[in-house]
Amino acid sequence: MNGTPLSDLSERAREIFRLVVEGYLDTGTPVGSKALAADGGVSLSPASIRSVLAELEQRGLLAAPHTSAGRMPTESGLRLFVDAMMQVAEPTAQERAAIEKRLGEPGPIERALEETSALLSDLSGAAGMVMVPRREPRLSQVSLTALDANRVLAVLVGEDGHVENRILTVPTAVLGVSLEQASNYLTARSSGRTLAEAAALVQQEITGGRSALDEASRDLVSRGIATWTTDTAERPVLIVRGQANLLDETALSDIERVRSLLDDLENKQSVATLLENARDADAMRIFIGSENRLFSLSGSSVIASPYRDRDGKVVGVLGVIGPTRLNYARVVPMVDFTARSLGKRLG
Repeated sequence: MNGTPLSDLSERAREIFRLVVEGYLDTGTPVGSKALAADGGVSLSPASIRSVLAELEQRGLLAAPHTSAGRMPTESGLRLFVDAMMQVAEPTAQERAAIEKRLGEPGPIERALEETSALLSDLSGAAGMVMVPRREPRLSQVSLTALDANRVLAVLVGEDGHVENRILTVPTAVLGVSLEQASNYLTARSSGRTLAEAAALVQQEITGGRSALDEASRDLVSRGIATWTTDTAERPVLIVRGQANLLDETALSDIERVRSLLDDLENKQSVATLLENARDADAMRIFIGSENRLFSLSGSSVIASPYRDRDGKVVGVLGVIGPTRLNYARVVPMVDFTARSLGKRLG
């Protein structure tokens, strides 16, 4: 990062710099001196504007692509603009109502998280991302049903109405009486507890010989607990939607960058690790290009915000990822409002 403070720039240089950045973010193409003069926003001749552009380039705030006589902001320039010059455009009342309505639809929390990711993608024109909350619902019931000779369907019902289906593979046919006994046993031990708490209690009883289960049911319960708790620990924690938005007409001229970004998004664990850096933030985090090692090759930006439950505890992170020419002024407040709306939905 160049580190040029805004105070080092003359008022004329600041205005030209702002117009170049805003023009580039709006069109995705470099901005030239003739365009700046023709727009009427700068009362200088093209020659004088070129002199200022050269100064800004020397400071590392602008760059001139070899295919164009215009200028575009560098990552350092974008950072200066975002931190010191950007004027955010708050969501309108209509936009806020639309966001709250979409996230307020009844249904399981997973649907709300999917909707949030898709919503962020729609609002930003980039890809939306949501980290699943790190919380375990308390269970109210567990039921087991045979699918065939070697597979059992487990239905885990939470106190909040959330339902999860898991498939358990067993080595031999399971008798109906064993399924019924195992279901009743698991429901009794899991009711009012998280899966982790129920697993610890069940394992303690089985190990201590206090389970009152026959051998087949005991084996089924042990296998189920082992599979479910492992699945919970290893399941994807990130929902990404809208990758297709990254393949717009401007991407064709920079297809390698876009391909690199899509490859990065396939590695959800690495992206989730990046978003983890925003969990402890009091507000929005903005990562521009090579400021983060994960996206140094694709030259992408990430706008991320933690979202909280009704007690104010951070339970996850959401955000958008796209090219560095994101409309920061619009996307930043949209992400912030969406984070607050999702927090209300979680209750």
